[in-house]
Amino acid sequence: MFFVAGFREVDILDKKKTVTALKAGEDRAILLGLGMILSSVMMYFVLGITILRSYADSVWTEEGVCVVLNSTITADMNCSYNCGSDCWRVSKYPCLQVYVSVNNTGHVSRLSHNEETQDASSECFYVPKCQKDSVVMHTMIMNISERLKVNQQVPCYYDPSEQQESVLLTRMYGHSAVFHSLFWPSCMLAGGTLIILMVKLTQYLSILCEEIGKIKR
Repeated sequence: MFFVAGFREVDILDKKKTVTALKAGEDRAILLGLGMILSSVMMYFVLGITILRSYADSVWTEEGVCVVLNSTITADMNCSYNCGSDCWRVSKYPCLQVYVSVNNTGHVSRLSHNEETQDASSECFYVPKCQKDSVVMHTMIMNISERLKVNQQVPCYYDPSEQQESVLLTRMYGHSAVFHSLFWPSCMLAGGTLIILMVKLTQYLSILCEEIGKIKR
């Protein structure tokens, strides 16, 4: 009898240790899930005040076909580049102006590379990153000009309300950008929710098994 009682005590202690270990693992899993959900919510907030806001404010929503009418270098534009700590110097790049006809309507509009270029310069098609070597920037702009002369029909985005006269070659904040920016936060939110649901399901099944075991006894 003494040995039987001893074995029972050891068995009870082992079960308690197992339950304690499982509970600690479940708590860590729930904390992981909650952390993933909280992180995804914070990412949604940051994206909401950056990309989603820019997407909602963008007026270039309609896609069309632009026919290049004129592509010329008009003047040299000044820009500044960083040459060290608290050091800025001036360089120059050629201003390429491109005029297009949208959907062969005869309405002439100025073409910009994207929203960032439109904000940086209302006259030039493309604003390169400022460099010390102005020849590199000049070569880059000339290559763009030659490509536009060869490919005279390009896809573009325009304002259907015609409040904005310029059109864009590409959109920084289009459907694709919004999808890719929301993809990983959504995966993190779904993963965190799934972890918590799996832990809760495991706890429910464990309680259900215990109740079934008590009924059989």
